[in-house]
Amino acid sequence: MSELADTVSEAVERSRGENESQNNESPRIGARWNLNAVVAISVAITATFTALCNVKKGNVVQAMARSQASGVDAWAYYQAKGTKMNIAESSLDALRIERETMPGLTHEGRALIDQKVGDYAEKISRYDVEKSEIKRTAEGFQEEYERLDARHDQFDMAEALTSIAVALFGITALTQKRRLLYLAWAFAGIGIVLGSAGFFRLGLHPDFLARALS
Repeated sequence: MSELADTVSEAVERSRGENESQNNESPRIGARWNLNAVVAISVAITATFTALCNVKKGNVVQAMARSQASGVDAWAYYQAKGTKMNIAESSLDALRIERETMPGLTHEGRALIDQKVGDYAEKISRYDVEKSEIKRTAEGFQEEYERLDARHDQFDMAEALTSIAVALFGITALTQKRRLLYLAWAFAGIGIVLGSAGFFRLGLHPDFLARALS
């Protein structure tokens, strides 16, 4: 993008030199200078906005990495808690079978098994509550990652469109075709809208364009 901007600047300087070298300015040369000045300003604005989008996109990528890592940790903790719960359920079943089938079980032995059964039942109930809380936390991290990914797509689309716009601005400076200037403005405008949606957390997300760039 910097090379295109340099090309535009060179075209402007060349036009200025031609303008100064003419003793009698013609309307055509004046119009050319005006077009190059508009192109230069347009490139400056578009390139600046693209740079801001790149900075913000980098911050979003870092936040996505943190959210993804936290989500992985939360799901691993959820699975570990589920394993503990399964072990407790198996132990509880074994104790119940032992209590019902063991011959000659004394009153004290039955009381001890009943105590263990109660302990495991309490653990299972606690594990179930903890699993639900961990699951909500993990799903929250996943939803946050998806929201950040949508913003990342917005900045990607904005960068692609503004890059096309800057390329068209450069071609406009070289060919002096005003129709290309209008087309470049259209690409730049759409890119700025999508980038602004990323900055302000708006829901604008053209899926077809995101899929094309993925």
